[in-house]
Amino acid sequence: MNQHDQKYEKFALIREMFETVDIIKSLNLEKLSEFADCIKNSKNIFFTGEGSSRIFPSKRAIDFSLKNNLQFNMHSEGAVQAMDYNLKDFTVLAASNSGRTKEVVQLFLKLQKENHNKLFSVVANENTPLQEMASSCVILSCGKENAVAATKSVMEQALVYDIILRKSTGLPMPDLNELSSKIKDTLEMVIPEDIVNILKNASTIYFAGRNNGVAEELTLKTNEITRKKSDYLEGTYAVHGIEEVMNKNEALIIIDPFSNEEEKFKSCLADKIGIPVTAVTAGDSIFPKIKIPRMEGYDEFIQLAAGWNLLATAGVELGINLDMPQRARKIGNEFTA
Repeated sequence: MNQHDQKYEKFALIREMFETVDIIKSLNLEKLSEFADCIKNSKNIFFTGEGSSRIFPSKRAIDFSLKNNLQFNMHSEGAVQAMDYNLKDFTVLAASNSGRTKEVVQLFLKLQKENHNKLFSVVANENTPLQEMASSCVILSCGKENAVAATKSVMEQALVYDIILRKSTGLPMPDLNELSSKIKDTLEMVIPEDIVNILKNASTIYFAGRNNGVAEELTLKTNEITRKKSDYLEGTYAVHGIEEVMNKNEALIIIDPFSNEEEKFKSCLADKIGIPVTAVTAGDSIFPKIKIPRMEGYDEFIQLAAGWNLLATAGVELGINLDMPQRARKIGNEFTA
């Protein structure tokens, strides 16, 4: 995307995607030290939130923890389902851009009544219920988002989780300048016209990939940005039954394909059904691909930025007003006292 092209720059969504670059670069690592100390001795961590505030931040954190053999027992669910759980032995981390998401506030109220004293929140607005009820709260630097589809807040939430996990376990800090630069390069990439046309013409857009939040978050963004139906196909689920109802008028985007499963995807989906398959990857692929930079430990952030670019480009080419969905709201379900 060319952020200075009038057809892009007029949208708050595009501007906020690019604001992510400076948010990452200027993130204050030291201010997160106290927050990290709060979870250092936790054995069990429960991530919650709704929509984008939970999907990528929490699932990427869990994936990161498992890859690095961290000592935490981690789980993630939406706040309504979490009301059914016994969380007395868990440190509860909630992310909410608004700080007043109804489901999360109600969960915190329930836990407070149970004398739960390990409630922590990550919000973008001060003087909100989730800041007031938390034992400790991180106020994001991203500021208010005017676009309905969350972007910069999601990336900062996930980076906050990454930093506090690193600080609490002694892992090295990232080079934020490098990450920021690679996010910028990825957002500025020109998406091949044939791939954009596939999305423009698809009745449904599927995303396949690891359960680290990237493909699932982009599935939600597809609804909000392109106004097309979408579905998240975890892992290799795309070749475990759903192919029965897939057709050549749809599209499949694979995030960081499993190299040893690509031939199966090709034979079952591309060859047999005729569904166009595109890979988003820093490596090689047998499929047409969007080639992205690699950064060890932070590939997921770059993959997400590539997905933003792809969807925003398709949305603009479809003539959609990216900032004005007909039904979706910025705060899906706001708490009122």
